[in-house]
Amino acid sequence: MTGTKAVPSETDRQGPSRRTIHLALAGLMLGMLMAMLDNLIVSTALPTIVGDLGGLARLSWVVTAYALGAAVTTPFWGKLGDLHGRKIMFMAAIVVFLIGSALAGLSHSMDQLIGFRALQGLGAGGLMVGAMATLGDLVPPRDRGRYMAAIGGMMPIAFVGGPLLGGFLTQHLSWRWCFYVNVPLGVVALLVTGLGMRLPRRRIEARLDYLGGALLTVGVVAVTLVASWGGGQYPWASLPILLLTVIALLALAAFVVSQHRVAEPILPPRMFRDRNFTVAQLLSFLVGAAMFGAVNFLPQYMQYVQGASPTASGLLLLPLMFGMLAVMLTVGQITSWTGHYRVFVIVGGAVLTGGMLVLLLLKVNTGLVAASALTVVVGIGMGFLMQNTMLITQNSVALRDMGAASGAVTLFRTIGGSLGIALLGSFYTRGLDHRLTSSLGPARGPALVSAHVPPSAVRLLPPPVRAAFEAGVVDGLHQVFLTGALLSLVAFAVSWLIREVPLRDTAG
Repeated sequence: MTGTKAVPSETDRQGPSRRTIHLALAGLMLGMLMAMLDNLIVSTALPTIVGDLGGLARLSWVVTAYALGAAVTTPFWGKLGDLHGRKIMFMAAIVVFLIGSALAGLSHSMDQLIGFRALQGLGAGGLMVGAMATLGDLVPPRDRGRYMAAIGGMMPIAFVGGPLLGGFLTQHLSWRWCFYVNVPLGVVALLVTGLGMRLPRRRIEARLDYLGGALLTVGVVAVTLVASWGGGQYPWASLPILLLTVIALLALAAFVVSQHRVAEPILPPRMFRDRNFTVAQLLSFLVGAAMFGAVNFLPQYMQYVQGASPTASGLLLLPLMFGMLAVMLTVGQITSWTGHYRVFVIVGGAVLTGGMLVLLLLKVNTGLVAASALTVVVGIGMGFLMQNTMLITQNSVALRDMGAASGAVTLFRTIGGSLGIALLGSFYTRGLDHRLTSSLGPARGPALVSAHVPPSAVRLLPPPVRAAFEAGVVDGLHQVFLTGALLSLVAFAVSWLIREVPLRDTAG
């Protein structure tokens, strides 16, 4: 028989001191910085990586594998933190992330890189859920906005340094250093976390739901493969797609049933009885799909169309990131002062929709400054939504479910991101293929899509072929932004279902 047992410490009874919170926050900030840097560095280097290793058709999988690895493990990390403690699980996630980073840098084929990116994602899932759940343990929801803003203060370093560092390493050393650079940062994070983080001791005597975790993993992987392969590698009505669809439905249905039959489920059904919690997960899914698409496909435009270096292409993302950061810091403070958050979620859905439509103004002849400025609206919309979905989620559950709840919001966001990138990637490739086929003919067009064309080689193509290729990249991106606008519009409609439930004044 499985039971629960909490082991309270003196810190539990009196509440954590400010020094305890600040030391814990330092470790969390370093871990999050590492994960944020990795995403931004790799996104900038993707065109060069594809040019070296080949596999343009699988470009989206370099990002999808990472997001998928994080998605399928966040519930595990969250629940393990509930059962065995946040600190040890957070440090274990750092170690897994570092191993994946080192191996990714050693990759000699696209298949190896995708596999090791998935391993990185396994660790990243623990970093994301560990940071948010630990903050939920230490700080009450009413004050959490200020501390989330403090974590957001690390974003300028990642958002400015990530694209620039990724571009510098790719241009002057090798894209492999985009992964090796994680190692020294991860060692520092381990030292700060191991020596400085002091958390309340809580342990629940229960067995992890391995069956539920296996079913969830199978279901998420199958859904992602359907989104990635459907309509591209295989027709939607083909046997592989239909078989994967059946596997996904059966696995996810069995997962839902299993969660009602175990003592300590990975995603306790009781959490979904709260309306705000359920709506927040749906918003996380939709925003993740739209957000990841914009961030990961914009560098394609700068490097292939504008002919910019990897460093310069990273500059395109800076207005987007600074817009998101400014809104997160401002909204976090206002929420702590007033306790209101619903209006920010609604405004965020509307602004994100408009931002995606604004990106349709990107053309072949759009200048660097204008292209950069167009991205700021998307960043503002993301800033309104990202922080508040986590705040609403954590305010809707008890302390014993903090890890599972934080894992849930990260799970739905990363699933949305992986499905969004896979789906948007297929639209991107389709738009590029359609333009090249119509301009160059059915023989040369598809061959150019599947060929290894690094950004530097585009300038060497014959003028008619180069013009067709650049126009195809723009057409593909427009398909991405239109789909992102549709997803954002759905998020705007869903945001009206949020209720203004007062934020708790205690962490317990």
